[in-house]
Amino acid sequence: MIPNTPEPPYYAVIFTSILKKDHPGYEEMAIRMEELATQQPCYLGIESARSGIGISVSYWKDLESISNWKNQSEHLLAQELGKTKWYKSYSLRISKVERHYTFETN
Repeated sequence: MIPNTPEPPYYAVIFTSILKKDHPGYEEMAIRMEELATQQPCYLGIESARSGIGISVSYWKDLESISNWKNQSEHLLAQELGKTKWYKSYSLRISKVERHYTFETN
């Protein structure tokens, strides 16, 4: 589902990752992180896809909200497990969304 984001400006956190061959517990943690993110102030939505490479884009009202999410205690644990157990590599980018367009048909 494409999130219904507000009018810009807002921010996108783009997380691109490659999993290690063996990654027990990853799916459960990913579900928990998405659930937890939705409870954070100023969270606007997420889009995610995985097919060899994973790409998750979460949307936030401001940079302070992103920083608060980065430092949330359960999220810190997930970050550490990602580095030590699950990810072969990852990249994180933070971008300011200045314009967006949408299209939908029935």
